[in-house]
Amino acid sequence: RASSWRGAGRSGDSGHDYPADRAWNALWAHGAYNVFPRHVESHDVGFCRRTGELVSAADAVEFFQLVEKAEGQPYWLDLDRLRTELLTPLDLGRVDALARFLAEVHRKRLDAPWLYHRRLRELVGHGECLMGILDSYPHPYPLLLPTACRALEQSAVAWRWRLREFAHRLASVHGDFHPWNLLFREGTDFSVLDRSRGEWGEPADDVAALTINYLFFGLLRGPGLAAPFRRLFDSFFETYLDASHDRELLQVLPPFFMWRALVLAHPLWYPANPEPVRIALIRFAQAMGEVAPFNPSAVATLLGNER
Repeated sequence: RASSWRGAGRSGDSGHDYPADRAWNALWAHGAYNVFPRHVESHDVGFCRRTGELVSAADAVEFFQLVEKAEGQPYWLDLDRLRTELLTPLDLGRVDALARFLAEVHRKRLDAPWLYHRRLRELVGHGECLMGILDSYPHPYPLLLPTACRALEQSAVAWRWRLREFAHRLASVHGDFHPWNLLFREGTDFSVLDRSRGEWGEPADDVAALTINYLFFGLLRGPGLAAPFRRLFDSFFETYLDASHDRELLQVLPPFFMWRALVLAHPLWYPANPEPVRIALIRFAQAMGEVAPFNPSAVATLLGNER
């Protein structure tokens, strides 16, 4: 019986850009080959060390990741506090620190158009992104009927093709830069958790992931977009745009805001949201399907209120 070693794909080819992609391909194939009739048998699956040693992983049933423990308080607790307390200089200082941090991270660029196109494809079709989020809504859902879901997906696909010409923007990104993944200690000292979906992407992804939460907590405080959170939102954009010199960001932000708004409006993940907040977030997501470029000063109107 013939045997052979099978590679798991190569970088830059059909979504096999990162070692983790190629690991998934090999692990999936090992499990799938041996349960299909007449398929050649997979004997083993494993990985190659830097030394060249081949290591078996065929008996693995689950994987885990061990990371360092970071001290600090999640940033969302700051935002939750501001629902009832006054804005402080430290609150503005932390916004400034986050904006400058992202501007610095995003300065690192890479000429690899296929990775930019991949991130756009994932934005629309990944199970954790727009289509996956819409699938996970209860259906039919009175605030977001199937016709509205279809319209959101159609506008997202249009955005995907519109943004393909922006591949020069491919930058180092975090991928899930939201307040639950940021730990602050004293002052403006912070650590970051849970980098997602690869090293390279569109800077607007990180900007949207953070700033949508200023809108979200502002709506929770209410009425409308409450003033302290509007100030945090405006302060972030002022600092980030000044530090990054990236005015082009506003041309590509809308579809990333669309996805993040639909996450926060989700009735299963955020069941305690008041209905007016959910409606405002869904309205904002729908507006992002058509708005270009994004205008930070018009955000209250896009949420459906003028405060």
